[in-house]
Amino acid sequence: MYFLSGWPRRLLCPLRSGERPFLIEPSAQRFYLAVLSETQISIWFSRPSVLIVSYIESGKAAAQFGSYQQVEWKPDDSMIAVAAANGYVLLFDIIGGLDEKYLYEPVYPKGSARVKVTPGYKEEQCAPALTLEMKKPVDLEAPISCLQTLQEDLLVATADGYLHMLHWDSVSNGRRAVNLCTVPFSLDLQSSRGGPCLDLEGVYIRDMEYCATLDGFAVVFDDGRLGFITPIANRLATDQLQGVWAADVSDGTCVAVNNKYRLMAFGCASGSVLVYMIDSSTGSMQLSHKLELTPKHYPDVWNKTGPVKMIRWSPDCSVAMVTWDCGGLSLWSVFGAHLICTLGEDFAYRSDGTKKDPLKISSMSWGVEGYHLWVISSTDATPVEAEGDEKLQQAGILQFQFIKSALTVNPCTSNQEQVLLQGEDRLYLTCGDPTQAHSASDKSSSRDSGSPLHRPSASTPLSQGLSTLLGHKHWQVVQIHSTYLETNWPIRFAAIDWSGQCVAVAGRRGFAHYSLYSRKWKLFGNVTQEQNMAVTGGLAWWNDFVVVACYNFIDRQEELRLYVRSSNLDNAFASVTKLHADTLLLNVFRNVVILFRADCSICLYSIEKRHDSPNPSASVELLQEVSMSRYIPHPGLVVSVTLTSVRTETGITLKAPQQACSAESILLNLAGQLIMLQRDRSGPQVREKDTPANQTKLLPFCPPVVLAQCVENVWTTCRSNRKKRHLMEALWLSCGEAGMKVWLPLFPRDHRKPHSFLSRRIMLPFHINIYPLTVLFEDALFPFCTVERTSQIYLHHILRQLLVRNLGEQALMLAQSCASLPYFPHVLELMVHVVLEEEATSREPIPDPLLPTVAKFVTEFPLFLQTIVHCARKTEYALWNYLFAAVGNPKDLFEECLMAQDLDTAASYLIILQNMEVPAVSRQHATLLFNTALEQGKWDLCRQMMRFLKAIGSGESETPPSTPTTQEQSSTGGFEFFRNRSISMSQSADSIAGGKFNLQKTLSMPSGPSSKGGDRWCKDSDSAENLYIDMMLWRHARHLLEQVRLRDLGCFSAQLGFELIGWLCRERTRVARVDDFVTALKCLHKDFLWPFPVIPACSISSPLKNGRCRPVLSSRLLKSQSADSLLISDMDTTPPQVTTANHSWLDGLGAVSKELDSASSHGGPQTQDAFLSPLINKAEEYSVGSATDLTETSSMVDGDWTMVDENFSTLNLTQSELEHISMELANKGPHKSQVQLRYLLHVFMEAGCLEWCVIIGLILRDASVIKQVVGFLDSPEVPSETVQSIRAGLIAVDLWVSSDCLGYKPFLNLIRPQLLKLMEVPVEQVQPEAFQPTGASKLSEPPLLLPRAEDVRGVVTSAHPLPLDGPSGANARPLDDTPEAAQEEEALEEGSYDCTLS
Repeated sequence: MYFLSGWPRRLLCPLRSGERPFLIEPSAQRFYLAVLSETQISIWFSRPSVLIVSYIESGKAAAQFGSYQQVEWKPDDSMIAVAAANGYVLLFDIIGGLDEKYLYEPVYPKGSARVKVTPGYKEEQCAPALTLEMKKPVDLEAPISCLQTLQEDLLVATADGYLHMLHWDSVSNGRRAVNLCTVPFSLDLQSSRGGPCLDLEGVYIRDMEYCATLDGFAVVFDDGRLGFITPIANRLATDQLQGVWAADVSDGTCVAVNNKYRLMAFGCASGSVLVYMIDSSTGSMQLSHKLELTPKHYPDVWNKTGPVKMIRWSPDCSVAMVTWDCGGLSLWSVFGAHLICTLGEDFAYRSDGTKKDPLKISSMSWGVEGYHLWVISSTDATPVEAEGDEKLQQAGILQFQFIKSALTVNPCTSNQEQVLLQGEDRLYLTCGDPTQAHSASDKSSSRDSGSPLHRPSASTPLSQGLSTLLGHKHWQVVQIHSTYLETNWPIRFAAIDWSGQCVAVAGRRGFAHYSLYSRKWKLFGNVTQEQNMAVTGGLAWWNDFVVVACYNFIDRQEELRLYVRSSNLDNAFASVTKLHADTLLLNVFRNVVILFRADCSICLYSIEKRHDSPNPSASVELLQEVSMSRYIPHPGLVVSVTLTSVRTETGITLKAPQQACSAESILLNLAGQLIMLQRDRSGPQVREKDTPANQTKLLPFCPPVVLAQCVENVWTTCRSNRKKRHLMEALWLSCGEAGMKVWLPLFPRDHRKPHSFLSRRIMLPFHINIYPLTVLFEDALFPFCTVERTSQIYLHHILRQLLVRNLGEQALMLAQSCASLPYFPHVLELMVHVVLEEEATSREPIPDPLLPTVAKFVTEFPLFLQTIVHCARKTEYALWNYLFAAVGNPKDLFEECLMAQDLDTAASYLIILQNMEVPAVSRQHATLLFNTALEQGKWDLCRQMMRFLKAIGSGESETPPSTPTTQEQSSTGGFEFFRNRSISMSQSADSIAGGKFNLQKTLSMPSGPSSKGGDRWCKDSDSAENLYIDMMLWRHARHLLEQVRLRDLGCFSAQLGFELIGWLCRERTRVARVDDFVTALKCLHKDFLWPFPVIPACSISSPLKNGRCRPVLSSRLLKSQSADSLLISDMDTTPPQVTTANHSWLDGLGAVSKELDSASSHGGPQTQDAFLSPLINKAEEYSVGSATDLTETSSMVDGDWTMVDENFSTLNLTQSELEHISMELANKGPHKSQVQLRYLLHVFMEAGCLEWCVIIGLILRDASVIKQVVGFLDSPEVPSETVQSIRAGLIAVDLWVSSDCLGYKPFLNLIRPQLLKLMEVPVEQVQPEAFQPTGASKLSEPPLLLPRAEDVRGVVTSAHPLPLDGPSGANARPLDDTPEAAQEEEALEEGSYDCTLS
């Protein structure tokens, strides 16, 4: 409601004095403030905050009267009374300055439009010159304890137990006195009860305050008892008083009354404030609520505040400020919601963390409209002026600045979903991002009033999807126009339109409005018109019109005016309707304006837009008048009036959603009591179709019904949404300390007939941690603000209250309507968590626990498993047994997760199981999860499970694996560390010298991206747990190899640091054997997205088929790819000498490749010109290298071919040759697959799995690989089974190629010499012992360019994963900058190769 803003100002008194001020008291209108010190009274003006006049008592008079103690203003600000210590009342006349009318005047530049146009124009904006004249003092012959003003009387309580009544004007003959002992006091005003009477002998009134709406005095006696004195016959006569007192209270210190809500707040010595109301039936004092600090929120200071020193209600009666003897300020709403306390939070500590001493306050007072709190501090270290006498000092007054909700004074904004705060000179608006609005389909907002005019853009959402309010925490601050402000300060009313784009403010006279579209204010062009009207009942927006209830000073008439926003602000464009009584409140519902008037009547007016006039205007017509004088004792007690479509049970039917559009009920907030008047439908009903539209008679209203007590704010909405009817047709109440209440409709499900015993609406209360300023009906949130904005979800409160009342079906309907909200999982989690915390920590047994019901409710949603485990993870372990007793065994929930393939949630349940079950159970479930994660390729989870299993077995107190919250970046898999390995992939058999072939030589592989995973292989390698994990890894590897899933095998090895080569060595004669070469070859084609080779139709006559040419192998030929599968090395011939200047024509093709990676390989862009080498012999074979893969990655446009065309013109290639070359390019698979196959080839070669080497050599069509393997088969160490297997496999492939895949035929023809050689290899029986390591040989050494494993391990963690799933480039970047490619090229450049084209 009220919020502190900025730093407090310090006002220094220009007069130096040795006395400290100790009391500040505002005048009735709060424009003036009286400041009292021991012998001096000063009058300050509020704006500008300046000292006007100061009266200093002479030494002689000060000795006679005594020091000043109390001060009180006459209601018309013409006199002031001061109580002195020796029993004197000093009365002063306040006289305006005769010659100098103003102390300060504004100076306008020449030509300014703002000139004096009406009498009295400057009085409100300039500090007037005043003088104080003392009248004859009144001696009451006893010390004065307190003063209280009435209209024409001044009440003075003295320490001898008397109550004196002085007349302000004629003091001498108007004095009367009442002895308190003669006033009868009882517990209530019903004399028949005859309760105990209060003995007031020797007791006097310490503090008192008059309450106009209760017509009596709230008093605190000096013995701490509390009472209320009221006149019997509406007149304060000596013998016409009676009193009631509050039982069981004896430590009262001070009192303040709230006229609007009829409350009396009594401060107590205990530090709490007791707020009493008067029971209307018995007249007794009843405790309404308490204002006190709680140990929960203020554990350090809640019982150390000392007695309450002072209570001050704000001018609009919506908040109370409290201060204590020990210092500090605390702010509460009228019914006890705590807003601010300077004893805790940020106020109590300095920036370095040290605790501040609380600010001790001797007096405080609210300024005009509650924008300021004037405070006189008793601990204020005021600066000492060293001019002669060091005792002289400048007194200081602190001015705290506040901003407040527009609801406090203009409650018509409560049916909107924006937050609007008003400060002294600025407005704070919530501003959201309109793009975050709900989609139109979700909203289905219906408004009867048509679309507003002159919207700048059609894309602006008219029905604000009020999650825009949650867009960010920033405020949009609108500075009120200075020209309007200086004339019409203070701002009294503010309103915002329903779209949140236009605001209007009204000050002392006139009003102004502002558009957020144009960022411009509109003021009255004619200042006389502005000064001749004053807004009295508030203002509101209706479409593009400002609706104003105002008083016309010229006609002396109350009026209802509508001004259109788009026109100039002028009475010529206004629709004016004369009213018969003063308007106190105004509100708008759809096309109806509701007014509450000073005669306690309610008027309904309809508004229609006129289409006949040239300027946009509206016509206003009286619909209905309802007198409420029977029910409302005083018009000032009505806090708000609202028209709404909300009805009780008779009106809620599924068949008539259109009824939600009509104004069905009037809601009145009468001093915190919410009263509802519904239309009376008991008489004969006339169908609307049968009567003309202009003659429909509105139904009368039934007698009022009380809906709720202690209501501060009411929210309804005039929008509708079929999907969220529960929320859209609810009525929201803010009830201070009691939290929120929602009056929720209950609908029958699936159009079934409603139960006769079931109520149609239900009132659900719940507590919240914030003070709500608006309700977002569709978003299930309250926005709220203090220094920063926040919001709080309310949906789980409603669901819980419905479940408590066994309304699970209604709760389910409501929850399903909100299931699309992004924070709906959080709502379910909150509900489970709150109920669990309350029930599991309760000291008393709970007869009917709610948790099982909540658990059953949550199972209705697919998020059930996540909700429960997230809630458990955020709850302490001690409560888990209680939770899982209600929701089910965690083992069962774990298995449900596995069945639903939700492995991340299953991992969370594993942590629960680890804490609740024995290690064997945890291991069993962890194994299940590990195997499933392996199968699904969830590598992050696999690594965590390995760590988890190891921790269980070794008994280490290692943290269990955390639940993965995000998708692991390598979920698509990839050989991460392969990027940092350099493998020479094209080693011919010729380069390998003779010697023993050692198949057992293995390469120690890097341990993958996880360093912890790496530690597993070197530490505790013999432990049972490591063996257990290894067994599972071996089993999975065997499973992959059996299913010919080489790609998954490589991924698995790379991600988990699996020693693939070592394992393959052990499995060489078992699972690493290949039974069916053809099937394996087909699987590899499918797995690596590798196309089957095809032969062009013209290949039979192609010169490339039989002729042999010998072109040059360019040094830059392979720049854009790794070793090319189309480069077939012919080992029998020697290439010619290559000079570095020679280049292939295919370099031109490589220049336009998307995968040109020379820059990434060699540090910078390298541009190569295309050079042509002469053809040596047309009959010799060409060497064609693929510079780019046209099928996968090249994006050639017509312009890109120009360079190639130029080269072709000089390269006399025939059409068939070109077709052949392009066909070869098309026969290659993705570049990424090629790199992976080369890597696997290296691994199988290292492990001695020669069958797999042959298959990979076939798919890559690399003759050197086949030649290398055939060369190895001569070794006596190769078992005969392998030789036979390879021989049989190649024969099977040859048969398959001849029948089904002729594209392989040229390659098989090329390797025909190796095949013939293979047929000649003798099959020898070799003993298994021959395969053990037999020392180093050149054959068994790793390739020269391969770095040591330790070097690789260092860089591997930063390597990017190499995606393996899906087509290349679909969901990952192509692997175009691999260091291996560069290394391979260097290797190729070092030697010379014969290349033939198949």
